[in-house]
Amino acid sequence: MLTLSFESSAKAASVALCDGARLISQYSQCSALTHSRTLLPMAEDMLKNAEMSMDDLELFAVAQGPGSFTGIRIGVSTVKGLAWAANKPCVGVSTLEAMAWHGVMAGGHVCPVMDARRAQVYNALFEIKDGTPVRLCDDRPISLEELAEELSALDAPALLVGDGAELTAAFLDEKGIAYKTAPENLRWQSAWGVAMAAQGKTPAGADELLPVYLRLSQAERERQERLAKE
Repeated sequence: MLTLSFESSAKAASVALCDGARLISQYSQCSALTHSRTLLPMAEDMLKNAEMSMDDLELFAVAQGPGSFTGIRIGVSTVKGLAWAANKPCVGVSTLEAMAWHGVMAGGHVCPVMDARRAQVYNALFEIKDGTPVRLCDDRPISLEELAEELSALDAPALLVGDGAELTAAFLDEKGIAYKTAPENLRWQSAWGVAMAAQGKTPAGADELLPVYLRLSQAERERQERLAKE
């Protein structure tokens, strides 16, 4: 299935064009520009170079969270708009599941981590079986202390991927817990991973595509704290 996928859940943004499991092209940026300025131009350039148009596509896929609240909203809104305009199906996937595909060649356990602030990371654990990441737990915000305990109980060092890998590695070093870190080119979130995670999932209409935040935004937390005091 010819799929155009989007990843904008963190600082890096990327768009990929895949035919099933075959990567046709991928365009990535990690700049100071907001994703609202980069995603659509990246997609348009990539399709133009592939001599394709939106009409040729069969599916849109996007990382729907967790991650940056603003980045997730931009990615989901972009795909919803494209799916509505083209009258094509779309699918949202877990950012963490998409990241786990970067550890397929390493095998073993993969530990995607995204910085969630307050000494926490967004995380899920996966095990590579038959070339596919198999989920071991739900996506969750988890403290570095709790995650370290889980990783220390594994039978082999887990592979850290994601923009929270450096933060997590520093904490594990303090605790003396073994780990592996993905190389730079495989560490960051990618639209290719989104396309791989989308395979086998049931496509839906744009109305059903929603962001997944896992927890309230800082503004909403502060609002609730203020209301509780009042």
